[in-house]
Parts: sequence; C-alpha cells; structure tokens
Amino acid sequence: MERSESTQDTTAFNMPDWMQIQFADQKREFNKRPTKIGRRSLSRSISQSSTDSYSSDSSDDETSPRDKQQKNSKGSSDFCVKNIKQAEFGRREIEIAEQEMPALMALRKRAQGEKPLAGAKIVGCTHITAQTAVLIETLGALGAQCRWAACNIYSTLNEVAAALAESGFPVFSWKGESEDDFWWCIDRCVNVEGWQPNMILDDGGDLTHWIYKKYPNMFKKIKGIVEESVTGVHRLYQLSKAGKLCVPAMNVNDSVTKQKFDNLYCCRESILDGLKRTTDMMFGGKQVVVCGYGEVGKGCCAALKAMGSIVYVTEIDPICALQACMDGFRLVKLNEVIRQVDIVITCTGNKNVVTREHLDRMKNGCIVCNMGHSNTEIDVASLRTPELTWERVRSQVDHVIWPDGKRIVLLAEGRLLNLSCSTVPTFVLSITATTQALALIELYNAPEGRYKQDVYLLPKKMDEYVASLHLPTFDAHLTELSDEQAKYLGLNKNGPFKPNYYRY
Repeated sequence: MERSESTQDTTAFNMPDWMQIQFADQKREFNKRPTKIGRRSLSRSISQSSTDSYSSDSSDDETSPRDKQQKNSKGSSDFCVKNIKQAEFGRREIEIAEQEMPALMALRKRAQGEKPLAGAKIVGCTHITAQTAVLIETLGALGAQCRWAACNIYSTLNEVAAALAESGFPVFSWKGESEDDFWWCIDRCVNVEGWQPNMILDDGGDLTHWIYKKYPNMFKKIKGIVEESVTGVHRLYQLSKAGKLCVPAMNVNDSVTKQKFDNLYCCRESILDGLKRTTDMMFGGKQVVVCGYGEVGKGCCAALKAMGSIVYVTEIDPICALQACMDGFRLVKLNEVIRQVDIVITCTGNKNVVTREHLDRMKNGCIVCNMGHSNTEIDVASLRTPELTWERVRSQVDHVIWPDGKRIVLLAEGRLLNLSCSTVPTFVLSITATTQALALIELYNAPEGRYKQDVYLLPKKMDEYVASLHLPTFDAHLTELSDEQAKYLGLNKNGPFKPNYYRY
C-alpha cells in the first residue's frame, strides 16, 4: 500500500513523564492479582465464557433490543444491549481480561492522574468483547467520554455490552444484529443531542464512512481518527489521495505492534480455535488453501502446517509469494486446487476472492471461512438463490446445499471467523488496545500543526513503549547500550532503535 510522505514524519513526538519505562515497578504491578475476584469467576475460562452466552429466557431472545425499554441501576437508558441483567456476568469477564492486559492496566494507573484525555469525546466502532471493555474503561479513567458501537454483527459479547452499559458507557450493540441494526447502532452513537465527538476510534472504516456520509459538519470539531484494520486504512488512504480527508488519521494497522502481534501471533492461535469449535474437525492431512500471505495469512499457515495440514497459498504480491515459497508452502492459483481442498480461508482484505464459480466447483463438505476484517472476500450474496438450500447446523455454521446434494460448510456467513465463532488471546489484544490508546492520546494532545490532514504511522517510540510494557510479564530483561555503543550506532540510548523504514 502506498503511503503518504507524512507517514515518516514522527520526529516531533515527545514522551511524557508517565511513559518513562520503569521495569522494576512494572513487574511488581503485573504480578498483582485482584483480590476482589472470587473463585467462581476465576474458575470459568475466558474461552468458555466468551462463547457461551449468558442464558436468558426464550421470550427475551425473540424481542429486538431496539424494542425494549431498559435502564441501568443509575436510571440511564442511553444504551441498547441485549439484556442489561447480564451486567454482573459481563463484569466478571472484564475482570478476568484485565489480568491478561498488563500494559493497558499499567497505562491506566500511570496516566489517570494527569487525565491526558480530559475533554475528549470518543466515538468508537470496534468489536465489543471483554478486552475492548478494558480499553473503553481505560479511556474513561484517562478522562474521556465514550460512546460505542460494534464493527461486526456477530462478535459482540452481550454480557460485556451489558456490563459497560451498567457502568454508564452508552453502548449500542448486541450479537446477531441485522444490517439495519448495525447502521442504526452507529447512528445512535453519533447522532445524540448535546454531545458531539472530537475523536474517532474505528475498526473497518464504517463509522468514519457514516459520519462522512450523514454528518460531514462534525469533522469541524474532530481532532483525529485512529483506525486499526487494513480495510479501514485502505479507505483512509483513498480519501487522502482524493484530497477528501479533512482530519489527521493514525494508521494503527501498520504499526509494528499491531502487524507483528495482533495480525500474526493472534491469528496463528485463533484460526485453529475458530475452526475446531465450529466444525470439530481434525487438521492432520487436510488440504487447505489460504488466500493471502500477509501477516494474517502467515499466522494461519504456520498454525495449520504445525497441525499436519497440507497448505497451499494464493498471493498477488511477488514478495509475499516468495516468502510463502521459502516457508515451504506451494504457491498456486485458487482455480488450480479448488476441487481438491478441504478448507478455504481468505485473508486478503479484498473483495470477491472466492466467487460463485469457485463455490460451485468445491467438493462436498468443503469448509469456507474468512479471517480478514471485511465480509466482502467470499461472495456470500451469490449463494442466496432459489436453487440452493441453507441449513443452519449450529450457531455461525451453515450448510449450503446444491441441487445434486453437494454441500459446503460456511462459517459466520463469511465474516471474521475468530471473533465471530471463538475468541482471541487476551494478551495479544492488550498490545493492540494499548497502541490504540496511545494513538488517541497523541492525536488528541498534539499541538496544532504537528499533524496535517493526512494518514500517519504511529511514532516508532510509541511502538517500542508498547512492547516494553509487556516484557515484564515474561520476566524479560533488555540489554542496555553503553554510551560508546550508542555513539557508534548513532542512536539515543533510550530509543528509538530502528528507523521508520526498518522491516521487523
């Protein structure tokens, strides 16, 4: 992706006092465990509690949250969730997540005295999970007012949304929204009397798009956009190239801490979790084609190869393609293997990667899923025709049956597999969430003129700071440069240690 020249302009960033690294204090801080969490909450694993939704009566499930009149214990009704009564259960999930998000908790403790986000009015559109809740509550502790909607109709944890609403955060989201519900929730976050956002945190670009489309005058007061997905970043670069981007934007997706940890390591673990929970399949000997060998594709391929799968890769970029070959994967065109593979996984961020023609040629029982942010990679709309029968097997698992009896297994209707059908490692999300929080702080507090109406990468110093906050968890000890060594390399002893063009 071509970047504006401004993505390299990060020299003006100055680290505030509360960001100074203090490893000894940090380690003690991370080793603490909340005493208020009882055995009952700790006995329930995050993976189990995140997918087994809090049970409620069937009549409640049949009623749309938009048609309910709900209030939290403080009497506020400025939210729309599945069931506010699930709040206590969601609170326990958030407390568990806090234990695996050491950097975000350290940031909350260090910076809440200064309130670096005092006066910030942040409207967010991300996955609403226990990990996101820790981020939202951290932003609140740092002085921000927040309103939130979900970026995916299947990834919301209803109990967590209820816990946030009970705590006073206006949240508009529930698992299983319709497309109309999705845009209604975003509009409820943005269009509210007496409140106007001045910061945007987006995942996929839908919130930014909605404000541009419906409320363009709001950008007069918005200081910046923080975007974390490849799809949303692509949209921002398109706006910038067309001269239509009217506020500074921070590209978190291409920060090192997002690319190398969330995209690679997170997907390396969660792809297996999502497939196993939905299909109960064994991976050994299965033939899999992974479309795209970026960081997400690399993580998926590594996990499946380790489990004994035969993995093929499709790729448009010759550099990524060569990486796939050197990693021992066979590079193919999708048409060459579509009849023989057992699983098709898309990881490109593009549209129509798997078309109806591909779907028609798949063998009986082929599993089709998407690990990219957008639901455009698989042409699911082409399957909604009279001659094909849809059969719901279990939550987020559909059999699509052809007239001759052939069926494919479609997961999450082509939406993001891991967050729709399973969970992702909390520790990795701590890295991403801390990066998002620091990007918001930087854009909100930046003096006028530091950032123009363009797309910027996160300052290298911030990337290194986020990484350093997580090292004490592993009892890791950084080597320090001597004065002579620092002079020899031409570096500051405290970093940054790599130039912006360095590829980790």
